[in-house]
Amino acid sequence: MAPVEQDMRQRTSRWPAAQDIWRLRMGYSGPHEIESSVTSFLARDHALFIDGQFVRATGTDQIAVDDPASGKVIAQVSSASSADVDAAISSAHTAFEDGRWRNLRPADRERILLRLADLLEARAEAFAQLETLEQGKSIHMSRAIEVGASIEWIRYAAGLTTKISGRTFDVSLPGGPTRWTSYTRREPVGVVAGIVPWNFPLMIALWKVLPALASGCSIVLKPSEITPLTALWLAELAREAGVPDGVFNVVTGGGEVGRWLSVHPLVAKISFTGSTVAGKAVGTAAIDGMKRFTLELGGKNPAIVLEDAILDKVVPGLLTGGLLNGGQVCAAVSRIYVTRNRFDPLCEALEAAIQAMVMGSGMDPAAQLTPLASATHRAKVEASIQQAAEAGVLIRRGAQAPAEGHFVSPALVIDPDEKTPLARQEVFGPILSITPVESEEEALQRANDSTYGLAASIWTQDIDKAMAISQRVQSGTVWINSHVFIDPNMPFGGMKMSGIGRDFGSAWLDGYLEEKAVCIAH
Repeated sequence: MAPVEQDMRQRTSRWPAAQDIWRLRMGYSGPHEIESSVTSFLARDHALFIDGQFVRATGTDQIAVDDPASGKVIAQVSSASSADVDAAISSAHTAFEDGRWRNLRPADRERILLRLADLLEARAEAFAQLETLEQGKSIHMSRAIEVGASIEWIRYAAGLTTKISGRTFDVSLPGGPTRWTSYTRREPVGVVAGIVPWNFPLMIALWKVLPALASGCSIVLKPSEITPLTALWLAELAREAGVPDGVFNVVTGGGEVGRWLSVHPLVAKISFTGSTVAGKAVGTAAIDGMKRFTLELGGKNPAIVLEDAILDKVVPGLLTGGLLNGGQVCAAVSRIYVTRNRFDPLCEALEAAIQAMVMGSGMDPAAQLTPLASATHRAKVEASIQQAAEAGVLIRRGAQAPAEGHFVSPALVIDPDEKTPLARQEVFGPILSITPVESEEEALQRANDSTYGLAASIWTQDIDKAMAISQRVQSGTVWINSHVFIDPNMPFGGMKMSGIGRDFGSAWLDGYLEEKAVCIAH
C-alpha cells in the first residue's frame, strides 16, 4: 500500500460515518427486538383515516409497502379514490366550518399538541422501528431525528398557538365627531393539504400537520405511497391526544391522490415537499385555484472548502452532510468545491472513508450506510452513475452494496464536467462530486451556477471570509463548518427552483393564516 494511501486509511478510521455521528451525538446503542406493537400494527388491514375513524377505501386497489433492506413486503395499504379524497376534504371542511378546533382556546390547542408530543415520546422506540422498517434509514437516525427531533418540533409548534397576534393602526380618515380604531387579526385559512415525501416520512408529515393545527386549520395529509405507515399511526396518536374528529385526516395513494388534493375547491392551502418537477405541478394547480402554497423542493447543494479548512473537521462534516440517510436529504451536500492545494488530500480522504463504510440494514446498529427507499429509486440513482461513467467521468465507488435490498454503493465523482447531468441534477443518493478550483471567487461562482438554491456550506477558519461569502451564496440556508443541521427556530426553505416560502421559526404559522383588517367608526 502506498504511504499516502496508508496514511489516509489510518486517518479515516478516526472519522465517523454519517450514521455514526448521530449515534455518538445521541448516545444510542443498538435496537432491541422488534416491539410487539410494531408487528401488530404491520399486520393490520390498513385503511384511510377520515373523520376520526379508519375507513375502507371505496376501491379495491392496494399498495405494497416493502422493507428496503430486503425488498420483502411488510404491509399493504389502501389506494384512495377521488371519492375517498373528496370525503376526507369534506370532513376537514366541515370540522373547520363548525369551529370544533379553531374555536378552542389557543391554550387548549397548545395543550393537545403537547399531549401529542408526550404520546409520541412514550412510544418513541416503536415509531422509530416502524420508520426504519418502511423507509430503510438507520435505527439511530430514526430514534434521533424522525422521533427525537420531531418531538421537539411538536413542542415548539405547540407554543406558537398562543403567540398569534395582530396590530393596531392610526388611520387618516375624515375626523370631526367621528373617531376611528383600526386593527388586524389573523385567522386560519381553512383546509390544508399536506403532501409528504418518502425520505423523512414522520418528521416531514409533522412539518405539515403542526403549523396547520397550531393555526386552527384542519388538514388532509397524503404520505408517500412508499412510506405511508407512520402517518397512519400518527393520526391515531393525534386522536388519542384529543384532536377532534375530522380535523386530521390521512389518505394514502400515489401521485393522482396528490393531484386530486391540489385541485380540490375546498382546499385553501397546500404544503408540499418533494421534487421540483412535482412541485411545479402543485404550484400551477394552486395558482389556478387561488390557493396559498408552500413548496420545499429539490437541491443541488454546494460545499465550499477554503485553503485554511481543517481536514479533520471537513471530512466527517461532508460525510454527514452528503451521506446522511443515504444522501436522501433535500439539503444534502452533493457538490464540493475545494482549492486545488487541498484537492488531492480531500479526495483521498473521502475515497478511503466511503470504501471503509459498513453497509447494511437500518436495523443493524453497525451499519453506516443503509438502503435507499425503493427499488425504483435505486435504479434511478444507479442509472445516473452509469450515464456519467459512460460519458468518461472518473467515479470511485465505495463499499460493495449487499445483493439483497435496495442498496447503492457510495460514489465519489472526481472533477465532473459541469454539463454532465449528474453534476447539474438532483440525484438523491450516496454520491459526492468534488471539483478543484483556483480561487475562492471561482468556488463561489460555481456554487451559484445552478438552478437550485436550497442549501450550502462554507468550510474555513477565517470568520471574515465566512461572513463575506455567506452573503453572496444563493441559498436559503448557509452553514459554516457544518452542513444539514436544522432547528425548529431556524427558518428553512429555498431560493430559485428550490421552492417558495419558509417553514419553521416564529413566523411559521404566517402561511396558514389570513390577515384581516377591521376598521371601527365610533
